[in-house]
Amino acid sequence: MTDATGGTNAASGPGAQGVPGATPGPAGAGGPGAGDAEAARRVRVVLVDDHRMFRTGVQAEIGETARTGVEVVGEAADVDQAVTVITATRPEVVLLDVHLPGGGGVEVLRRSASMMADQDRPVRFLALSVSDAAEDVIGVIRGGARGYVTKTITGTDLVDAIFRVSEGDAVFSPRLAGFVLDAFASTDAPPVDEDLDRLTQREREVLRLIARGYAYKEIAKQLFISVKTVESHVSAVLRKLQLSNRHELTRWATARRLV
Repeated sequence: MTDATGGTNAASGPGAQGVPGATPGPAGAGGPGAGDAEAARRVRVVLVDDHRMFRTGVQAEIGETARTGVEVVGEAADVDQAVTVITATRPEVVLLDVHLPGGGGVEVLRRSASMMADQDRPVRFLALSVSDAAEDVIGVIRGGARGYVTKTITGTDLVDAIFRVSEGDAVFSPRLAGFVLDAFASTDAPPVDEDLDRLTQREREVLRLIARGYAYKEIAKQLFISVKTVESHVSAVLRKLQLSNRHELTRWATARRLV
Protein backbone atom coordinates (compact mmCIF):
# COMPACT_ATOMS: atom_id res chain seq x y z
CA MET A 1 0.00 0.00 0.00
CA THR A 2 1.22 3.49 -0.84
CA ASP A 3 0.25 6.09 1.70
CA ALA A 4 -0.75 9.67 0.93
CA THR A 5 2.60 11.03 2.01
CA GLY A 6 4.62 8.91 -0.37
CA GLY A 7 5.70 6.00 1.87
CA THR A 8 5.25 2.37 0.88
CA ASN A 9 4.85 -0.98 2.53
CA ALA A 10 4.63 -4.56 1.42
CA ALA A 11 0.99 -4.26 0.39
CA SER A 12 1.87 -2.11 -2.63
CA GLY A 13 1.02 -3.40 -6.08
CA PRO A 14 0.32 -2.33 -9.65
CA GLY A 15 -3.28 -1.50 -8.81
CA ALA A 16 -2.17 1.24 -6.46
CA GLN A 17 -0.44 3.34 -9.12
CA GLY A 18 -1.95 6.70 -10.07
CA VAL A 19 -3.81 7.49 -6.83
CA PRO A 20 -1.66 8.27 -3.77
CA GLY A 21 -2.73 6.20 -0.78
CA ALA A 22 -5.04 3.93 -2.75
CA THR A 23 -5.11 0.17 -3.08
CA PRO A 24 -8.26 -0.33 -5.13
CA GLY A 25 -10.20 -3.57 -5.13
CA PRO A 26 -13.72 -4.93 -4.94
CA ALA A 27 -15.43 -4.99 -1.58
CA GLY A 28 -14.92 -8.25 0.29
CA ALA A 29 -12.29 -9.57 -2.15
CA GLY A 30 -9.95 -12.06 -0.51
CA GLY A 31 -6.44 -12.97 -1.61
CA PRO A 32 -5.53 -16.22 -3.36
CA GLY A 33 -6.89 -19.14 -1.41
CA ALA A 34 -9.00 -16.99 0.91
CA GLY A 35 -11.98 -18.92 2.21
CA ASP A 36 -15.59 -17.85 2.03
CA ALA A 37 -15.74 -17.22 5.78
CA GLU A 38 -12.74 -14.88 5.72
CA ALA A 39 -14.05 -12.97 2.70
CA ALA A 40 -17.49 -12.68 4.27
CA ARG A 41 -16.22 -10.92 7.39
CA ARG A 42 -13.64 -8.68 5.73
CA VAL A 43 -14.07 -4.92 6.00
CA ARG A 44 -12.09 -2.58 3.74
CA VAL A 45 -10.87 0.52 5.57
CA VAL A 46 -9.17 3.83 4.73
CA LEU A 47 -7.14 5.62 7.42
CA VAL A 48 -7.30 9.42 7.41
CA ASP A 49 -4.99 11.17 9.87
CA ASP A 50 -2.35 13.86 9.42
CA HIS A 51 0.16 12.06 11.64
CA ARG A 52 1.98 9.35 9.72
CA MET A 53 3.30 7.76 12.91
CA PHE A 54 -0.24 7.33 14.20
CA ARG A 55 -1.43 5.83 10.91
CA THR A 56 1.45 3.37 11.05
CA GLY A 57 0.49 2.39 14.58
CA VAL A 58 -3.16 1.83 13.67
CA GLN A 59 -2.13 -0.16 10.59
CA ALA A 60 0.05 -2.42 12.76
CA GLU A 61 -2.72 -2.83 15.35
CA ILE A 62 -5.67 -3.65 13.10
CA GLY A 63 -4.29 -4.30 9.61
CA GLU A 64 -3.36 -7.98 9.95
CA THR A 65 -6.32 -9.03 7.83
CA ALA A 66 -6.16 -12.78 8.44
CA ARG A 67 -6.43 -12.11 12.18
CA THR A 68 -8.73 -9.08 12.37
CA GLY A 69 -10.76 -9.21 9.17
CA VAL A 70 -9.81 -5.56 8.53
CA GLU A 71 -8.09 -4.74 5.23
CA VAL A 72 -6.49 -1.28 5.14
CA VAL A 73 -6.76 -0.25 1.49
CA GLY A 74 -5.57 3.36 1.66
CA GLU A 75 -4.27 6.23 3.76
CA ALA A 76 -4.48 10.01 3.59
CA ALA A 77 -3.04 12.94 5.52
CA ASP A 78 -5.30 15.86 4.50
CA VAL A 79 -8.74 16.61 3.10
CA ASP A 80 -7.89 16.53 -0.61
CA GLN A 81 -5.92 13.30 -0.31
CA ALA A 82 -8.72 11.75 1.74
CA VAL A 83 -11.42 12.48 -0.84
CA THR A 84 -9.19 11.19 -3.65
CA VAL A 85 -8.36 7.92 -1.88
CA ILE A 86 -11.92 7.31 -0.64
CA THR A 87 -13.32 7.89 -4.13
CA ALA A 88 -10.77 5.53 -5.68
CA THR A 89 -11.10 2.67 -3.18
CA ARG A 90 -14.73 2.98 -2.00
CA PRO A 91 -14.07 1.33 1.38
CA GLU A 92 -16.82 0.16 3.72
CA VAL A 93 -15.42 2.29 6.57
CA VAL A 94 -13.22 5.38 6.83
CA LEU A 95 -11.39 6.02 10.11
CA LEU A 96 -11.44 9.82 10.12
CA ASP A 97 -9.46 12.23 12.25
CA VAL A 98 -11.44 15.35 13.15
CA HIS A 99 -8.62 17.85 12.71
CA LEU A 100 -7.02 17.73 9.26
CA PRO A 101 -5.25 20.20 6.98
CA GLY A 102 -7.62 21.53 4.35
CA GLY A 103 -10.80 21.95 6.36
CA GLY A 104 -10.97 19.12 8.87
CA GLY A 105 -12.99 15.94 9.04
CA VAL A 106 -16.23 17.82 8.49
CA GLU A 107 -15.02 18.91 5.05
CA VAL A 108 -14.17 15.31 4.13
CA LEU A 109 -17.70 14.32 5.14
CA ARG A 110 -19.23 17.16 3.13
CA ARG A 111 -17.32 16.16 0.00
CA SER A 112 -18.16 12.48 0.51
CA ALA A 113 -21.91 12.99 0.93
CA SER A 114 -22.85 11.20 -2.29
CA MET A 115 -20.77 8.15 -1.33
CA MET A 116 -22.38 8.03 2.12
CA ALA A 117 -25.81 8.17 0.49
CA ASP A 118 -25.08 5.36 -1.99
CA GLN A 119 -27.72 2.69 -1.31
CA ASP A 120 -25.71 -0.18 -2.84
CA ARG A 121 -22.20 0.56 -1.54
CA PRO A 122 -22.37 3.18 1.21
CA VAL A 123 -19.11 4.51 2.62
CA ARG A 124 -19.47 4.89 6.37
CA PHE A 125 -17.30 7.08 8.59
CA LEU A 126 -16.02 6.45 12.11
CA ALA A 127 -14.28 9.43 13.72
CA LEU A 128 -11.08 8.48 15.55
CA SER A 129 -9.64 11.51 17.33
CA VAL A 130 -7.60 12.64 20.30
CA SER A 131 -10.30 15.26 20.95
CA ASP A 132 -13.22 14.50 23.24
CA ALA A 133 -14.72 17.99 22.99
CA ALA A 134 -18.49 18.17 22.55
CA GLU A 135 -18.34 20.51 19.56
CA ASP A 136 -16.00 18.15 17.69
CA VAL A 137 -18.20 15.13 18.38
CA ILE A 138 -21.39 16.92 17.39
CA GLY A 139 -19.81 18.50 14.30
CA VAL A 140 -18.81 15.23 12.65
CA ILE A 141 -22.01 13.44 13.65
CA ARG A 142 -24.05 16.23 12.08
CA GLY A 143 -21.78 15.83 9.04
CA GLY A 144 -22.79 12.18 8.68
CA ALA A 145 -20.28 10.10 10.66
CA ARG A 146 -21.72 6.92 12.18
CA GLY A 147 -19.65 7.08 15.34
CA TYR A 148 -16.87 8.72 17.30
CA VAL A 149 -14.17 7.05 19.38
CA THR A 150 -11.08 8.51 20.99
CA LYS A 151 -7.50 7.43 20.36
CA THR A 152 -7.33 5.77 23.76
CA ILE A 153 -9.42 2.89 22.35
CA THR A 154 -7.80 -0.55 22.29
CA GLY A 155 -7.06 -2.34 19.03
CA THR A 156 -9.64 -5.04 19.79
CA ASP A 157 -12.35 -2.49 20.53
CA LEU A 158 -11.45 -0.51 17.42
CA VAL A 159 -11.84 -3.59 15.22
CA ASP A 160 -15.22 -4.26 16.84
CA ALA A 161 -16.27 -0.63 16.25
CA ILE A 162 -15.23 -0.85 12.58
CA PHE A 163 -17.36 -3.95 12.00
CA ARG A 164 -20.34 -2.44 13.83
CA VAL A 165 -20.16 0.76 11.79
CA SER A 166 -19.83 -1.26 8.57
CA GLU A 167 -23.11 -2.94 9.48
CA GLY A 168 -24.84 0.40 10.02
CA ASP A 169 -24.62 0.68 13.81
CA ALA A 170 -23.69 3.88 15.63
CA VAL A 171 -20.65 3.57 17.91
CA PHE A 172 -19.37 6.00 20.54
CA SER A 173 -16.84 6.03 23.33
CA PRO A 174 -19.02 5.89 26.48
CA ARG A 175 -18.90 9.51 27.68
CA LEU A 176 -19.26 10.93 24.17
CA ALA A 177 -22.71 9.47 23.53
CA GLY A 178 -24.18 11.95 26.00
CA PHE A 179 -22.95 14.88 23.91
CA VAL A 180 -24.84 13.59 20.91
CA LEU A 181 -28.03 12.85 22.85
CA ASP A 182 -28.00 16.31 24.41
CA ALA A 183 -27.31 18.02 21.09
CA PHE A 184 -30.05 16.28 19.15
CA ALA A 185 -32.56 16.56 21.97
CA SER A 186 -32.38 20.33 21.62
CA THR A 187 -33.54 22.30 18.60
CA ASP A 188 -31.52 25.33 19.64
CA ALA A 189 -28.36 25.94 17.64
CA PRO A 190 -25.25 26.32 19.81
CA PRO A 191 -24.19 29.94 20.27
CA VAL A 192 -21.29 31.21 18.21
CA ASP A 193 -18.20 32.02 20.27
CA GLU A 194 -16.27 34.58 18.23
CA ASP A 195 -13.19 34.28 20.45
CA LEU A 196 -13.06 30.51 20.05
CA ASP A 197 -13.62 30.81 16.30
CA ARG A 198 -10.36 32.74 16.00
CA LEU A 199 -8.43 29.60 16.93
CA THR A 200 -7.48 26.86 14.53
CA GLN A 201 -8.49 23.29 15.31
CA ARG A 202 -4.96 22.44 16.44
CA GLU A 203 -4.84 25.51 18.69
CA ARG A 204 -8.10 24.38 20.29
CA GLU A 205 -6.61 20.95 20.99
CA VAL A 206 -3.57 22.52 22.65
CA LEU A 207 -5.80 24.94 24.56
CA ARG A 208 -7.85 22.13 26.08
CA LEU A 209 -4.82 20.10 27.09
CA ILE A 210 -3.12 23.12 28.64
CA ALA A 211 -6.31 23.90 30.57
CA ARG A 212 -6.38 20.31 31.84
CA GLY A 213 -2.92 20.76 33.33
CA TYR A 214 -0.80 18.87 30.81
CA ALA A 215 2.87 19.84 30.51
CA TYR A 216 4.22 20.86 27.11
CA LYS A 217 6.12 17.58 26.77
CA GLU A 218 2.94 15.57 27.50
CA ILE A 219 0.97 17.58 24.94
CA ALA A 220 3.67 17.05 22.35
CA LYS A 221 3.59 13.29 22.92
CA GLN A 222 -0.21 13.08 22.80
CA LEU A 223 -0.55 15.16 19.62
CA PHE A 224 2.54 13.72 17.89
CA ILE A 225 4.15 17.15 17.54
CA SER A 226 7.34 18.73 18.90
CA VAL A 227 7.56 20.69 22.15
CA LYS A 228 8.58 23.74 20.11
CA THR A 229 5.39 23.43 18.06
CA VAL A 230 3.35 23.23 21.27
CA GLU A 231 5.03 26.41 22.49
CA SER A 232 4.20 28.14 19.20
CA HIS A 233 0.54 27.12 19.45
CA VAL A 234 0.30 28.33 23.05
CA SER A 235 1.80 31.69 22.09
CA ALA A 236 -0.69 32.01 19.23
CA VAL A 237 -3.62 31.17 21.51
CA LEU A 238 -2.55 33.69 24.15
CA ARG A 239 -2.12 36.38 21.49
CA LYS A 240 -5.47 35.72 19.80
CA LEU A 241 -7.38 35.60 23.10
CA GLN A 242 -5.40 38.53 24.56
CA LEU A 243 -4.37 36.53 27.62
CA SER A 244 -1.09 36.73 29.52
CA ASN A 245 -0.34 33.22 30.79
CA ARG A 246 -1.57 29.64 31.04
CA HIS A 247 -3.43 30.33 34.29
CA GLU A 248 -5.60 32.95 32.56
CA LEU A 249 -5.99 30.54 29.66
CA THR A 250 -7.22 27.81 32.03
CA ARG A 251 -9.79 30.14 33.57
CA TRP A 252 -10.93 31.20 30.10
CA ALA A 253 -11.38 27.58 28.97
CA THR A 254 -13.11 26.55 32.19
CA ALA A 255 -15.61 29.40 31.91
CA ARG A 256 -16.59 28.10 28.47
CA ARG A 257 -16.73 24.47 29.64
CA LEU A 258 -14.01 23.43 27.23
CA VAL A 259 -12.04 21.45 29.81
